[in-house]
Amino acid sequence: FKIYSHMIIRSIIIIEKYNMITIDELKLKIDKKSRLLGLDLGSKRIGLSICDDKRIIATPFKTIEKDNFDKFINELKIIIKENNIQGIIVGNPINMDGSVGPSAQSVMDVCKNILNKIDLPLCLWDERLSTVGAFNISSQLDINVSKKVKNIDKNAAAFILQGAIDYLRN
Repeated sequence: FKIYSHMIIRSIIIIEKYNMITIDELKLKIDKKSRLLGLDLGSKRIGLSICDDKRIIATPFKTIEKDNFDKFINELKIIIKENNIQGIIVGNPINMDGSVGPSAQSVMDVCKNILNKIDLPLCLWDERLSTVGAFNISSQLDINVSKKVKNIDKNAAAFILQGAIDYLRN
């Protein structure tokens, strides 16, 4: 119990420091019928997914190369406007033991920059094993390896967003 309470306190401090909200706060800020955008922020690519307005199913949307932040933000703004997005869920790559490593720190820094440019509620969602899960689902669907690798980022984003919208529905 001691370890978990320490992790919860540390998570709250991180959320407050970066001006992000929790998934429960997001639930209060969005309409019952609202679409959300899921992001899987990788080191080379960013996977995007979108859910339907009833928040039942997350669909892989696209993958963006991570080369220019301003280009990324402009593309996000277009996607948000065209799809009537009301919130953003970002995969949080915390370590398996629940600690925050360099990847999670990098994601939080990018989120802070996104929040400086886009005025939408944004929250982090635990993405542990999301890429593995997306890859395994592709395997079960008998998709060849080259297509799995090509689509892994947007599929991981859908896996992350699906977990968040399942939580929001309950």
